[in-house]
Order: sequence, then C-alpha cells, then structure tokens
Amino acid sequence: MIQFWKLSQMTPDQLNRIMRRAETDIRDLLPIAQSVIDKVRTDGDVAVVEYTRKFDTAQFTAPMLRATAEDFAAARSVVDYDVIKAIEQAHTNIERFHKEQMPEPMWFMEVQPGIMAGERVTPIASAGLYVPRGKGAFPSVMLMLATPAKVAGVPHIVIVTPPTPEGKADAASLIAAEICGIDTVYVVGGMQAIAALAYGTETIPKVDKIIGPGSSYVSSAKRLLYGTVDVGLPAGPSESIILTDENVDPRLAALDLLVEAEHGPDSAAILVTHSQEVAQQVLSILPDYIAELPEWRQHFVNNVLSNYGGVLLTNNLVESIEFVNNYAPEHLEILTADPFVTLNKIRNAGEILLGHFTPIPTANYCLGLNAILPTGGFAKSFSSVSVNDFLKRSGVGYLSREGYTKLQGITTMLADYEDFPAHAMAIRKRNEILGV
Repeated sequence: MIQFWKLSQMTPDQLNRIMRRAETDIRDLLPIAQSVIDKVRTDGDVAVVEYTRKFDTAQFTAPMLRATAEDFAAARSVVDYDVIKAIEQAHTNIERFHKEQMPEPMWFMEVQPGIMAGERVTPIASAGLYVPRGKGAFPSVMLMLATPAKVAGVPHIVIVTPPTPEGKADAASLIAAEICGIDTVYVVGGMQAIAALAYGTETIPKVDKIIGPGSSYVSSAKRLLYGTVDVGLPAGPSESIILTDENVDPRLAALDLLVEAEHGPDSAAILVTHSQEVAQQVLSILPDYIAELPEWRQHFVNNVLSNYGGVLLTNNLVESIEFVNNYAPEHLEILTADPFVTLNKIRNAGEILLGHFTPIPTANYCLGLNAILPTGGFAKSFSSVSVNDFLKRSGVGYLSREGYTKLQGITTMLADYEDFPAHAMAIRKRNEILGV
C-alpha cells in the first residue's frame, strides 16, 4: 500500500522515522558487521572467501578473488556493442565535467610583503572503490568512482565489486573499469570487502580511503571502520524527493518517484507537493506504472512506498521546501513552474535537477554530474563525489627575513599566552642565531 501523509497531521514518531530512513536498519546490523570485520582482520583471505560463499555464491574460491586479464577480454565478447558505446559516451561527459573540477596544483599569495602563504594539491596515495551489484549491474557507478579518481591522479586504485552467481565480476563493470584505465578489480562485496580494504589481506591491499555507495550492510561496516580508514561520504541506500507544485504533469511525477524506489527495499522515495489534486492523481497513476515493472522490481518499489517512501502533502510550496531542506535528500528533482526560482531556496541536497527534461536517470548515467551522493540526511554537510575526494591539500608557507621580523613578536606573544615555552624559545633563540 502506497503511503500518503499530510505533513500537518504527522506524529513526531512518523516524521522521525521518515527522516531517519534506513538508519534504523544500519544500527541493527552493527553487531554483525563487527564480527565480520574482526574475522577478516585476523583471518584475511580465508575469512573473505568464507563470507563470500555465505552471502554471495557457494562455489567461490580464493583464486577467484581477483579479476584476470582473461576476464577483461571475455567481457568485451559478452556485452552488446551498443552498451559499450553508451558506457564510452557517458565516460566522456563524466570525465569532461570532473576535469573542470581540478584545482591548480599549487598557489601562493602575498599576505604582506615578505609573507607568503599558499597550498599544494596532491592526490591521495591509494583508493578503494566500492562498486555494488545487488540483483543488477552498475557500470555507471564504476564510471562515477573511477573517473574522478583517475582525473585526480591517484597512483594506486583498486576496485571491489560483488560476484555474479558464477563467481565473476560483472562484465559491463569490467569494461567500464577498463575504459577508465583501471585493471585492478577484486571480486568481493559486502562487509567483508570493506574490512579487507581497511586492513588488507594476502590478496587485497590496504588502502588510504574507501569510497562508494552500498547497502545497509556496507554502510554499517563503514561506520565501524571510521577512524581506521577514511570511509568517504555516507553513501548508503538510494533516496529521492520529487518536489512539485500544482503545475506538474502528474504522470511525470509518478514516473520519477519510481526511479530510486526500484533500487532496493531499503531505499526511500517521496513525492512532496502542496497540491491535493497532484497528490491524488499520482497515487492513482502509480499502480499501473508499477505493474509494468518486472516482478522483483515491483517488490522493491512496493516495499519502499509502504516503508520509507510515499506521497507527502504540505500546505504550500514554502512548507514543501522547508521539508526538503530538513530531509536533505540524495537526489532532488524540482518540477515546479519556475525551477530556477525554487532552486534559490534549496540549501540541502546531494544533487538538484531542474525541470521536466532533467530526470534522475539521465543524471545517474550520462549528464556528467557525479551520481555518488550523500544519503541519510548527510547532504547537510557532505557533497557529491568529486576529484576533491581523491585530493589533499598541504599548506605551504615562506617568510623572508623581512616577513619573519614582522611576525616574530606576534608569535612569541601568543606562545607565551598559551604557555608553550618551546614555541617561544624557538623564536627568541632563532633571533639571536640569525641576528634579527
């Protein structure tokens, strides 16, 4: 049953549950994730293989952990040529967008005469990219992760992705990795993959940063490993808000509501509108659209729209926008009379797509924007994946004799006030040594 709420009549518990989405599920999984992490840390490949057999495919063995050159070659023979071309064309747009994000490798400014300050930008040494699979394949996610990592110049990039029932990496995802220039792909997913990247095993190397979306299981493992390794932005189960006014074609709103809902049972998808007529029309249209989906996708959609998703009716557009900003969705699609005016009032969203010709699917695949976005309300403080996720900044400073002379008195004054005698001594004795 598709949920329908009136915001003014929702209880605090109802509202809190919608705001938290799958967070409750993640919290419940933490004990399981801890046991997996501990075993992978101590037993390495043996534990990774054991959990892969348990969770993914019973026929899995240690030699299958890494995709081989033969696997990459075979992928080209099984994926349709038109699909390969689509991946290549999407990569072109994504790469072009991310190249524009690259900052200057170094910059300096003169704070005062003789006082120079700046930054040097360098890539992180290694990155582990998590590309989920689930019941489908996600070469688009491979592009969204591998492209900015390559553009940023990360020297050591490894990919983990769950196996197919045959114990192989998804063929289209291998092709996407190859297009991006990456051939290090490990065929493992879930909590065991995150643990392996965090600690390293006999086969899978330890990395400095793990980034990529995943299920509640993956999110729970990342949460526990925060502090052990940089786990990147919180990218968990998919979520979206379709924001409309009374001018929208309800057929479009209904179609786009289904997009993130079909990802999985722990996703969230909400239509937010102040139009009673639009809300009711969408509710009447949805069952027919859902019936056109494959049965297993219908199951996901029905679960989402009766759990963390549905149709939300507000009193006016201002109230709708306030809800959006409080929710901070991963994907926000604005279908109002003037989406650019509405845009100016949006503060929190992973991505913002404007108008009837900019649906979420196009942004997910080939618009050029990165579709790996913060979920669970973290769009209030996190941004989409970009080259910046794979770069680090080092402050660079230089003082001439003149500049040092200007600052030495300020330095000793503040060092004395904060009671750091070695700080002050490094300046006063330097003055004697240098004759300042």
